[in-house]
Amino acid sequence: MTSDNEIDIKEAFQRAQKGHNNKAKLVTSLKSRYNKLEDKTLFHEEFVHYLKYAMIVYKREPAVENVIEFVARFATSFQSSPRLEEDELQEGEEEDEEAEDDHPFLSFIFNFLLESHKASSHAVRFRVCQLINKLLGSMAENAQIDDDLFDHIHQAMLVRVTDKFPNVRIQASLAMTRLQQPKDPDCPTINAYMLILENDSNAEVRRAVLSCIAMSPCTLPKVIKRTRDIKENVRKLAYQVLADKVHIKALTIAQRVSLLQQGLHDTSEAVRDVVCTRLLPAWLLRVDGDIIEMLHRLDVENCSQTALETLKAVFTNMPPEELVQNRMRLDNRKLIPVDCLSCENVLYWRALCEFIKAKGDDGDEMLEQVLPDAATYGDYLYGYLKAVPLLSEEQRADFTQLELVMTKEFISQQLIHLIGCLDTNEEGGRKRVLAVLQEMLALPHTPSSLVSLLTEKLLTLIPDDNRRIQTVAEIISDVREPIMEVNRPVDEKENRRQQVQLAEVKVRILEAKQTLEECIAAEEFSRAAELKDSITELENRRNLIVQEIAESCQPADKEVRTEKNDPETLLRCLTMCAELLKQMSIKTRIGPTISALISSLILPSIANAHPAVRNMAVACLGTCTLHSKDLAKTHLVLLLQISQLDEVKIRITSLRAIIDLLLLFGFQLLSEAAGPENGVSSQSPDRREENGDLPEDSAQTILLMLSEFLDSEVSDLRTETAEGLAKLMYAGRITSSKILSRLVLLWYNPVTEDDTRLRHCLGVFFQLYARESRVHQEVVEESFLPSVWTLLNAPATSPLAEVDINNVVELLVELTRPSILIKPSSNAEVCVHDYLAVRMCGEMLKDPTAPEVRLYTKTLSNLELSRDETTRKDLQTLLLQLVQEVKDRVCLRALEKMISQLMDSKEHAEVLSATALQPLDVNADEVATDDVSKSAKRAKRGQRKVCPAKGSKKPGRRTESSEESDGENVPESVPVVRPSRRAKTAALEKTKLDLNPLINQEANIS
Repeated sequence: MTSDNEIDIKEAFQRAQKGHNNKAKLVTSLKSRYNKLEDKTLFHEEFVHYLKYAMIVYKREPAVENVIEFVARFATSFQSSPRLEEDELQEGEEEDEEAEDDHPFLSFIFNFLLESHKASSHAVRFRVCQLINKLLGSMAENAQIDDDLFDHIHQAMLVRVTDKFPNVRIQASLAMTRLQQPKDPDCPTINAYMLILENDSNAEVRRAVLSCIAMSPCTLPKVIKRTRDIKENVRKLAYQVLADKVHIKALTIAQRVSLLQQGLHDTSEAVRDVVCTRLLPAWLLRVDGDIIEMLHRLDVENCSQTALETLKAVFTNMPPEELVQNRMRLDNRKLIPVDCLSCENVLYWRALCEFIKAKGDDGDEMLEQVLPDAATYGDYLYGYLKAVPLLSEEQRADFTQLELVMTKEFISQQLIHLIGCLDTNEEGGRKRVLAVLQEMLALPHTPSSLVSLLTEKLLTLIPDDNRRIQTVAEIISDVREPIMEVNRPVDEKENRRQQVQLAEVKVRILEAKQTLEECIAAEEFSRAAELKDSITELENRRNLIVQEIAESCQPADKEVRTEKNDPETLLRCLTMCAELLKQMSIKTRIGPTISALISSLILPSIANAHPAVRNMAVACLGTCTLHSKDLAKTHLVLLLQISQLDEVKIRITSLRAIIDLLLLFGFQLLSEAAGPENGVSSQSPDRREENGDLPEDSAQTILLMLSEFLDSEVSDLRTETAEGLAKLMYAGRITSSKILSRLVLLWYNPVTEDDTRLRHCLGVFFQLYARESRVHQEVVEESFLPSVWTLLNAPATSPLAEVDINNVVELLVELTRPSILIKPSSNAEVCVHDYLAVRMCGEMLKDPTAPEVRLYTKTLSNLELSRDETTRKDLQTLLLQLVQEVKDRVCLRALEKMISQLMDSKEHAEVLSATALQPLDVNADEVATDDVSKSAKRAKRGQRKVCPAKGSKKPGRRTESSEESDGENVPESVPVVRPSRRAKTAALEKTKLDLNPLINQEANIS
């Protein structure tokens, strides 16, 4: 027996298995025994002997974990206590050399582990990496090891990070944490970490690397890229690492904006929560809590929406009192002085007001503290908008002036947005704001970038549609036909003639006066009276001529209305018209005012030479047609012609209008339109589309045009067409298996790999469409064979030759499963998979030796067949015929398995349950877990396949699942549903492992 303060190795290992034992006392007792030994070789061998019992266990048993923890503590207890830095500088290199020999046991353990890391057992490799990780992690911060040992550990762990088992890779990655050299650009550890982040298929391995990788200019982009990882836990941890380890100044503006934009819109609530509660507070802390300063770190002019969402997230976690206290430098009018306005503080003002306004009645009192009344704000807005300069072409060439004007326009936009937060219930304030908006829209120097926003805010203040139309029409009239003063030119000939007449009249007046005096002297009073009357007439005539001469010398200005047709004016008018049509209710019909705008403004602008004017005119025409079926029938041909002949941007606008018309009125609109075939190609496709009672030629001509657009090299046109067809199919306007097949192949086509919008749109559409109804699933089932034939017959030069046909088949099978329907049908009804099985059997019977027979037989085993006896018998008959025809062994085994399931499914299930084997050793549980996880994954495969990704190879049967790995030293995963206490207790009792029987058995044998 040993003394009280000493303990033998076997007893130490037995006690270490118990969690309640004090490992520090065990370490001290065993260390005391070790220090008294002169020959420590036997101790080393015996210690390793008992350690091996724990190292052969792969499962994370509590007893084994306790032993591993004890071994790590004991081995590192031989290290000398950390010295102060001053002592280290004084002692110098001599003590460093002595330190190499101070830990013979630690060196022995390391050497033993390094010799064992290549063991064939994955359990041993796992425990080796785990022990090395714990040993290195338990050492002091200033601990030192021999250079050779460092290199050996390094090389061994670099090998193990490529191990087949994820748990081994996790522990190897964690073990290399202290071996990193961030300042070395060629550090092999960091290079290995970056390679793992990019290529490792297991999410837990990527999480482990994220938790321990050192930040440097090389590693930062790799960590940022993990914020777009496919797994939620990896994205969440990536944001945590960036919040804790990366200063905001270390990121570029583009990286900051991208992180916020993706994080705040992440599909996972947990990731969004990390961005709001960890990343944003960390950034604010590094700018001393100054929100305006943080906005300076973002490009608010080009990403205002992201900045607004960021501010909303900051305000959400801020108490109400602090919201008002943190308001900007408002003056006594509750306005920011004009000379203090900047992009950041005006955006902050807008975000704060909108956030408080969203609180409803609870925020009215706070809103009054940060925003003035409507009339005061209207005058403030009018003064600022009038001060925005209008640059000439020469001034636009000056980048400084252009940047200044763009900044003023951005500030103006934010101030206009603030109108939505004003209290416009008071009549006087609302009228003042309306007057300001109308005047700014009518002014010719108002920037074009503000016209749409000004019109939108104007229309929100006018609730009645008729009054809206009248108001906007008057503004358009004032803008396009302004009142102008015209000067009348002076006619020199007329002026000279008037002067001659005036001289003649003056001479006659003088002669008449002289004659009058002579008559008076001769006392011829009757003649004198006549002369007097003639002199009066001549003087009146003289005065009239003088007045005419005066008017001709000073011509008066005449006010006339002059129509302007320059592109800027037309674009401004069309923008206001488009905003009006957008805000109008769909039930509001086209009246005389809108009809006048169509005939005088919209239709003439469609033929304008300026592309921007044509594009806006097409958008206006398309919106007008939604309000009137007669107008739609009249102009549908024009829209079809534009969608084929004009520039790409205008073609897309026209295509959107056509899709909207078909969604609203259906293809019946084509039967009433005047010859739509005149506007498009008259070629009829060799396909039959089901579209109700509409004329087949018209509908198929339109669908042929859309199908041609799907093959367009212009990605935007192709995407818009695919999205339009998806909308038409989902709304029930089209029922076509061939179009669905085209969309499926377009989704998998490598050509569309970079088209994120297309991939996302179709990925969502396929799920929603198939889940909606059984009729939709039948359409998917009909598209199965055409899709497979297209891929099988694709030439080697076609991009479709690169598509993995297995992935396409799996997608179509998952979309037709009866279990995914929102409203499942009755069990007695024959399901879509029954029809699909019969179709595949028919294809195999046509050519039993074809290479696609393997694909069909494999697919048959993944179908969910109904319980209808007639269907099962028919399918069984087909399978029996196939067994006689098919020669391939793999196919035969799959067919025989299907036949056995159809003959007696209950008996087959009992056989399967009877053959299930229980694990015979401590490692067998892991194999069973692997099989369960794989089967669980197989059931969900269709849901994961419906994502915007290119067809890839199906993972092999021996690929390790992410459930096999653990997350030691990695932040916690998303919690799963906890079992009941009774189930947990029973499971623990059943699986509890104790190493003592193995140790005692070995002792008895020896």
